Amino acid sequence: MYLPLLRASVPRRSLIAAGCLALAVNAGSAHAVDIELPALGDASSAVVSPQVERKLGEAWLRMFRSQVRTVSDPLLSDYLEHLVYDLAAHSQLSDAKLKLVVVENPTINAFAVPGGVMGIHNGLLLYAQHEDEMASVIAHELAHLSQRHFARGVEEARANAVPNMLALLGSLVVAATAGGNAGMAAITATQAAIQQQQLRFSREHEREADRIGMLTLVDAGYDAEGMPRMFSRMLESLRYAGQRPPEFLLSHPVTESRVADSQNRARNYPAHGRVDSEDFALMRARVQLGFDETPGFAIKRFRAEIEKDGGADIGNRYGLVLALTKADELDEARTTLAPLLHDHPDKIALVIAAADIDLASGKPEAALQRLERQLDVNPGNHPLTMAYANALLRNGKPKEAERVLEAHALRKPDDPQVWYELAETHGLAGNIIAVHRARAEYFILNGALDLAERQLGYALDLAQGNFHTTASVQARIADIREMREEIKL
Repeated sequence: MYLPLLRASVPRRSLIAAGCLALAVNAGSAHAVDIELPALGDASSAVVSPQVERKLGEAWLRMFRSQVRTVSDPLLSDYLEHLVYDLAAHSQLSDAKLKLVVVENPTINAFAVPGGVMGIHNGLLLYAQHEDEMASVIAHELAHLSQRHFARGVEEARANAVPNMLALLGSLVVAATAGGNAGMAAITATQAAIQQQQLRFSREHEREADRIGMLTLVDAGYDAEGMPRMFSRMLESLRYAGQRPPEFLLSHPVTESRVADSQNRARNYPAHGRVDSEDFALMRARVQLGFDETPGFAIKRFRAEIEKDGGADIGNRYGLVLALTKADELDEARTTLAPLLHDHPDKIALVIAAADIDLASGKPEAALQRLERQLDVNPGNHPLTMAYANALLRNGKPKEAERVLEAHALRKPDDPQVWYELAETHGLAGNIIAVHRARAEYFILNGALDLAERQLGYALDLAQGNFHTTASVQARIADIREMREEIKL
């Protein structure tokens, strides 16, 4: 029995998240409302302990996911995750355990939330012309975390910080449970009470984040010039922004003097760094395709770019393959991809593109064999595993796909997309108890705790007589109830 899992069933509460570093995040959709989630404390703060801070960061992320459209592209998520962790390893973070959320939004924005949450708008890849430019934004955000800027602001206003923090957390509880205007009003009022106290620290913190972020950028092997180039690009974008500047600039004002400061600082470092990775070019093409109106439009644009650069940019050729596949022009897609695969036989994005063409051409076995060969070389790879599970389903092997995704869920327990696909696969395999349990994990990660508990209730009813399953489900229900209590701390 197949039970469909509907993404739309996650409730859209009226809160729109903003980072604790005063980063406003636009959901990029019609229901976006400029309401901020509460700021979260830092490890050095007297307000929140490190353990509680991480719990609050996780609660923040769950609620954030319930408000915005996130990216479910395993290739893009995997690329950005590796980039973030690479930079974090060269940062001054004492605890580099991070959770990444990729937001589907064409604007310039990245944000870091105490508790180890890093957010990136996929539109950042379109604005950044080079990988070091994008890395500079991420390094800047990591510097805000490592230098505990929010906590330092709270410490300076110690007399008022505790009551304001408690009020903000209380507002979150009201809004999360009731979803009414009372919670929104409370959040707005209490956030405003501490915002004025924090504003006078913002310029100092931005300068420090620029300085520390550039150190991280250089230590990771990138060109220091990437930061002033990105700042200049942001400053240029203000000319076309109209009344509302890009999201990143709302909380990180870029001025001529700030650009000049970063340029002067960059001159102290060697004027060289990493060459843009091929994966950067490939991922830019994937993001661009996602924002193009139609596959036909994308085909014309990628062909124009290829004609302009003579085919030198692997990203444009790859983008054309994806657009042709999407337009069901499979023969040309296969022909266009062939030389890329010949030159880069182990490039995972290209292998998956070839498998997608196989599947679209009615050759699921060929796709399966292609992906199996790559998984032998890259066991546990996230995008390959997700593509392989899909190919197994297309080959009429739901039980095998189920086993693959169950093992993968252990490796990626915080990825909503893994649980979504696993729930679907359980349904096709006829494992209905597991459907409800996987749905519950998906809903938990998306901040829909009531729906998660309801799914576990269904699983509990079906598990009568199975002591082990019953005990496990009951324990998870207890976890959900604890999650509700955590935001009341």
